[in-house]
Amino acid sequence: MGFRPDLVACWLFRTGPAGDLEILLIRRATGRLYPGLWQCVTGKLEAGERIVTGALREVVEETGLRSSDFEAFMETDIVNWFHAADLDTLLCEAVFAARIRHHAQVVLSDEHDAFQWLAPEAARELVTWPAYQRAIDTVVWLVANPGRAATFRLPDPA
Repeated sequence: MGFRPDLVACWLFRTGPAGDLEILLIRRATGRLYPGLWQCVTGKLEAGERIVTGALREVVEETGLRSSDFEAFMETDIVNWFHAADLDTLLCEAVFAARIRHHAQVVLSDEHDAFQWLAPEAARELVTWPAYQRAIDTVVWLVANPGRAATFRLPDPA
């Protein structure tokens, strides 16, 4: 029997004309839990929602990017567990990654107030949690190892 995560995360990245890797970070808006925190796309799964569908929905809701903006959509081997003190429980998060077309336009929801495309080193400096740093390292690995990364690729979302 499988296990269903509570949350999904998706790390969006692109490569420029010179092949330089950029990671998208979005900043949590004022009035939310962890205001000012730089993060990837994250969110709760809806009741009965497939995990991959939830990750794709969160990308659209938080960034305005759609499947037509993707070059590749991938799962990772990352599953994060963390303690939610306000709920007195442990939460589980399934982590995905997506390569975005270089000229795709980000349109933020009101959940976030800024975004940046950053080199991996700069992104690592802005994120708070070690789990985010590990995810950035995974994106770097996916880009550096396209043959191996092919096994993580999911069918094109449509």
